[in-house]
Amino acid sequence: MPTRLAPAGAPVDEPRRAATRPDETHPTGSWHALTWLAWALAAAATVQLAPSPVYVAVVIGVAALMVEVYARPGPLARAFPTLVTVGVVFALVRVLLTAATTHGGAGPVIVTLPDATLPELLGGFTVGGTVELAVVLRAAAEGFAIVGLMAVFGAFNTNASHYELVQAAPRAFYEVGLVVTVALAFVPSTVAAVHAVREADRARTGGRVVRRGRLVRLLVPIIETGMERAVSLAESMDARGFARGGPAPRDRLAGWCGAASLLALVGAFVALVGRNDPAAVACSSLGVVGLVAAVALASVGTRRARYRPRRLTRGDWLVIGISGLTPAAIVLLDLAGDTSLRWTASTPLAWPTFHLLPALGLACLLAPLLPLRRPR
Repeated sequence: MPTRLAPAGAPVDEPRRAATRPDETHPTGSWHALTWLAWALAAAATVQLAPSPVYVAVVIGVAALMVEVYARPGPLARAFPTLVTVGVVFALVRVLLTAATTHGGAGPVIVTLPDATLPELLGGFTVGGTVELAVVLRAAAEGFAIVGLMAVFGAFNTNASHYELVQAAPRAFYEVGLVVTVALAFVPSTVAAVHAVREADRARTGGRVVRRGRLVRLLVPIIETGMERAVSLAESMDARGFARGGPAPRDRLAGWCGAASLLALVGAFVALVGRNDPAAVACSSLGVVGLVAAVALASVGTRRARYRPRRLTRGDWLVIGISGLTPAAIVLLDLAGDTSLRWTASTPLAWPTFHLLPALGLACLLAPLLPLRRPR
């Protein structure tokens, strides 16, 4: 069907056309970026408060389910398994280092390795010797908690819109928020570069997967692509005048307020160490008031235009509130003396326990799956 061109000088109804097509920054049926941020913070706090392997496994499963349901198309969907793999590798390295350098615990010995004692300048500890089962299991449990944190961060990075994060940042933190958002986009952009380089290499080999001698041929284009993208982004930001404006008097006042508040918070910490509670309360109150004043002053003095900002809906607030119930429930159960939240590899060795009440608390992390009203 031929396209009808508008007459010269006729206004184009761009807002109406934009409202009728899906927007890349506002995915259909997805929650707000701040909602995903609150969910990720609640899940990460849960992993820290209940580091038992069974509960961490539940959090990882919930994160994978969120990625399966709400993952945005493109390289962001492939960032989740990459981050989980990085967490697994880090956990394995942690287990190896801990097993090789920690000795003296009671428990069965897996194997005995040749040992060597490092000089005092390097710590003076022994590398090698007995590899004990309790030490390996304890290090594996701690590394598994790190995998859980990486899974939560991967799910947030996959589901949340980075553009919305910049829009939702206070005006005082707009430049810092933009830098942080660019840093968060490093993983998906790198995954996309790896995928593109692999596809090009397979095209050169006729579809055959050739692994021998391909490391350098794959690594150099990835680094080159990253450098080109960084230079292009820097030129684009410089052309738009990013961080060109000099500090105004209001900005200087905000900076002095921020510096004074940080000094007050340091004084509160020193007072807590010295067990002077009234001084600690006074200094911390002054520090919080100073930080709020600094953010308010910097936000008022910063001008920034936002195109069609997306607001938090009632469903977003409900998801944020329900997700926040999980760490609150874990804290209450910890105060009540629930012993299943943490697991230690003691002698005799026992499996981690699983209780019903913590599991019901973890179920609140499934709040994004509730049939609440979402933006269309």
